[in-house]
Amino acid sequence: MSTLHLKIDGMHCGACVRRVDQALNAVPGIQVEEVRVGAARVSGDAITSETVLNAVNKAGYTAHVEG
Repeated sequence: MSTLHLKIDGMHCGACVRRVDQALNAVPGIQVEEVRVGAARVSGDAITSETVLNAVNKAGYTAHVEG
């Protein structure tokens, strides 16, 4: 199982956290481990960074994979 650590630009409140959390939870095959203002951590067996970043972008934020 691989884990991705994301840095997310534009988040500033609890509503932003909920929005990103919902967007990530809608992606099949990933497990959302943590979402906080400015960051998230997800894991899964067959996840790609492109899929995860696209989900965050659709929620209205810009994300980058850390590390």
